[in-house]
Amino acid sequence: MFKRVLIANRGEIACRVIRACRKLGIESVAVYSEPDRDSLHVKMAAVSICIGPAEASRSYLHIPSIVSAAEIANVDAIHPGYGFLSENSHFADICRSLDIAFVGPSSEAMAKMSDKAGARELAKTSGVPVLPGSDGVVPDDEAGLKVARQIGFPVIVKASAGGGGRGIRVAHNEAALRIAMSSARAEAEAAFGDGSLYIEKFLARPRHVEVQVLCDGQGAVIHLGERDCTAQRRHQKLIEESPSPAADRSARRALGEAAVKLCKAAGYANAGTVEFLFEDGRFYFMEMNTRIQVEHPVTEMVTGLDLVEEQFRIAAGEPLRWRQKDIRQNGHAMEFRINAEDPDRRFAPNPGVVSLFVPPELAGVRTDSFIYSGYRIPPYYDSLIAKLIVHADNRHNCIELAKQAFRDLILEGVKTTVPFHLKMLDTIDFATSQFDINYVDKLYG
Repeated sequence: MFKRVLIANRGEIACRVIRACRKLGIESVAVYSEPDRDSLHVKMAAVSICIGPAEASRSYLHIPSIVSAAEIANVDAIHPGYGFLSENSHFADICRSLDIAFVGPSSEAMAKMSDKAGARELAKTSGVPVLPGSDGVVPDDEAGLKVARQIGFPVIVKASAGGGGRGIRVAHNEAALRIAMSSARAEAEAAFGDGSLYIEKFLARPRHVEVQVLCDGQGAVIHLGERDCTAQRRHQKLIEESPSPAADRSARRALGEAAVKLCKAAGYANAGTVEFLFEDGRFYFMEMNTRIQVEHPVTEMVTGLDLVEEQFRIAAGEPLRWRQKDIRQNGHAMEFRINAEDPDRRFAPNPGVVSLFVPPELAGVRTDSFIYSGYRIPPYYDSLIAKLIVHADNRHNCIELAKQAFRDLILEGVKTTVPFHLKMLDTIDFATSQFDINYVDKLYG
C-alpha cells in the first residue's frame, strides 16, 4: 500500500479522500490555491502546499505546479478526485512517467472512454445498446444535418469531450440544429479545448441511470448496482438514489451486465461509472465517467463498500477483494447535493460566509462536506458545499428520514439548494417517482 498520497483536488472530495487515507494509514498531502488557504482539506492533511492563485488554470488545472508539489512532498501516488484533472489522460501519463501511481484507470482506457463519440462506438461494437445517431464525430454542419434527417428530429447535439452538462443542445428542426451545433461547438471549445460534436436521437422523457463498476488490473470486473440520477437541472445532478425506482429485477441485471461488458472491452481498471438513459423499460449507453463520482456515497450506503479505499487498493496492484456474488444491495439510499445557489434565481451561485453550520446527527444519515461555521465560500469554483446522504430500509422511509435530516440541519449565511430539496421531497411526483430528467427545469422555469 502507498505511504504518502497527494490529493490533486479541493473541497469535499479532498476531505473524503483524506479520510480514506487515514483509514489505510496513508499520509495525505493537500494542495490548495491562495483563496483555499483556510479550506478544511488543508487543515485535515498531514502536509499542505500552495500551488497558485484562484484561477484553476493556474492552480488545480496547472499540471507543472501539481507535479512539482508531488515531487517536493515525495509522494508515491496522486488521487485526482473528480473534476479538474481527474479525466486528463495526459496528466495520468505524466504521473506514471515519474513513477508516481495515478489512482485511476490507465491513460489509454481513460482516453478511450473520455472521448464520448469513441466510447459510443465501442459500446455499439460491444453489444451495449446505444441510441440511433452519428458514427463518431460529425465533421461539419452538413454531415450533422444528414444524420438528423436519417434518424429524425428531435436530436441532441453533444460535445465529444463534454462533461458537467456543457456542450449539449437539443434541436427540433434543421434551422435549430445549425444554431445548436454552432453554440455547442463554441461552448465545448471554450470549456474543453475541443469542439468535436456527435449527434443522437433525443428522448423526450428519459430517466438517467448509471452503474458503478470496480475493475482490477488482473481482468476482474464487477458492478455494484445502479444509481438513479434523474433529478437534475440543466443536465447537472441534484439528487441521486439507489436502487433506481424505475428498474425492475430484469432491467437491473441487464444494466449491470452491459456495464461489465463495456469495461472489459475497454480494458478498464479502477472505479468508474457507466451512464445510461432509461425510458419505457429500455436503456441506452450515454457515457462513462473514468473517476470517482460525486454520488459514490449512495452506492457505499447500500453495499457497505468504501469505494475510495477500493480505488487505492486497485491502484496499488491488489486484486479485487470481491466477486459479483458477494455484492448485495441493502435498503435504499439517497444523496442530496447542497450547493451554494439560489433556487429562486434559477440556481444562481451564492458564495459568501457560512455564519453557522451544524450537520444533522441521525442514525442512517451521513454528511460529506468541507465547510464550517465562519468559512468563506470562494466564488471561483463549483458551488457544491455539502452532500446529505440518507439510508433506510425502503424508499418511503428514506424520504421520511431525509425530511427529518433537513429539519435538523442548520446552514446559515448563504442561500443553498436546501429549500429545493424540501420542495422536491414534498411532491407527489418525487414520492411516487413519476418524473424525468426535464422535471426540475419545468418546475423552476
